[in-house]
Amino acid sequence: MNDSAYRVETAPRLAQWRVDAFSSSSYRKSDPFRIGLWNWHLTVERNKHLLVKLYPEVSNLTREQPPIASFVIKLVSTSSPNRKTIVHPVIFDKQLKSNDDFVWAVENFFSGRFIVDVEFLDLKIASPSGGEPSSIWNSYNIEKQSAATALTCFSRMLSEGIHTDIIINATDGSIGAHRAVLATRSPVFQSMFSHNLKEKELSAVNISDMSFEACQAFLNYIYGDFKADEFLTHRLALLRAADKYDISDLKEACHESLSEDIDTKNVLERLQTAHLYRLPRLKSSCMRYLVSFSKIYEIHDDFNAFLQTADRELIAEIFQEVLAAWKT
Repeated sequence: MNDSAYRVETAPRLAQWRVDAFSSSSYRKSDPFRIGLWNWHLTVERNKHLLVKLYPEVSNLTREQPPIASFVIKLVSTSSPNRKTIVHPVIFDKQLKSNDDFVWAVENFFSGRFIVDVEFLDLKIASPSGGEPSSIWNSYNIEKQSAATALTCFSRMLSEGIHTDIIINATDGSIGAHRAVLATRSPVFQSMFSHNLKEKELSAVNISDMSFEACQAFLNYIYGDFKADEFLTHRLALLRAADKYDISDLKEACHESLSEDIDTKNVLERLQTAHLYRLPRLKSSCMRYLVSFSKIYEIHDDFNAFLQTADRELIAEIFQEVLAAWKT
């Protein structure tokens, strides 16, 4: 059979698959075809009934944001002169993840060649942050493009120093920034610029505990210009700044990242950091690494030195973990 037997013709919201020479007991799967954000497949299988399936191709996008589809699907005979048609009732807002999520069993089916015709009325995806699913055609692409454009503009405002009105002084350099952006992202900055404090009067903020590069990474994050390499390099400095200026999303991002690469060289520093900045997940991960996996014995000397300077409350928590492990 030639390749065209599996090809699906598409328009922006329409897909048609012409099925020829389909025997009384057989199965056929279409080539993938693109509608919306996903690749799709159609299958037909004839046994007692004709089974028609529509489903998205397996991918990370399908797993993370499966389509919520509204569509009309019908079978059109191309063998009969009057093009006999069988139409399935309209499907509304059905989530499709696997090849069993939509199965149409057609009992009184005609013989000969036919077309599987699918017209998508809408395709939606659920927002990762929750709320009602949104249509990819009505709002998703426009919203995505708008957000990307806005972030690009914010990045240029910072990198090109467009109409800056505040100076951020780090330990070894200064960066021009914008009060409105800083105040929007941080209640601490908002308070500074709303009251008659020296920062408002001098149009400058001194961040004396951050290097220029760390401060640049901090501002890049605030302005939406995230750079993975500088984030990883300056995580601890970014965590301190996020805590100091009450930027909860940055603090959580640092918390998550610091929990992902604990090893014997950094576990004690991470444990101290977790205790100081109230990061329960990081603290739990460090404790488990040290006690449950017995890494505490591999860094015996470093651990003894750590005990000489660590907070007493933290030391007590460590020994409680050790005692609990011995009991089990």
